[in-house]
Amino acid sequence: MKAPGTISEVLKAKGHSRVLSISPDQTVYEAIQIMAEYDIGALMVIDQGKLSGIFSERDYARKGVLHGHASRETLVNQLMTSQVISVSPQCTVDDCMALMTGRHIRHLPVVEDETVVGLVSIGDLVKWIIGGQERTIQELEGYIAGAYPA
Repeated sequence: MKAPGTISEVLKAKGHSRVLSISPDQTVYEAIQIMAEYDIGALMVIDQGKLSGIFSERDYARKGVLHGHASRETLVNQLMTSQVISVSPQCTVDDCMALMTGRHIRHLPVVEDETVVGLVSIGDLVKWIIGGQERTIQELEGYIAGAYPA
């Protein structure tokens, strides 16, 4: 079953356009504070207005904690993922799901004309797909019950 929609529609459905980010020269501790405050799992790393990386809980756990890096002394650029995969707002939900599952990533920055316009998580996409399935079920139930005009 194909999931309808584009990432632009998913971002609109999320209902907020704020792009949370951190600079590469801030500390990991500061990044964790922001992620805890907003209950999110990743931050985009923006350097001079451009996307330079992504910092996630996974980066912190695997590259920081396991290697004994102190979060108050370690800079984000030391642990961030710098090979960032991003998508455009016109990318389809299906294509993003395939990309995320194929690459084992949980967050995708959304970039348009070299400007970060949002971030989608695997959770955002799953929520979108479930919402679409619920609408389809309601429409089918209405059809079966004769609620649709002939």
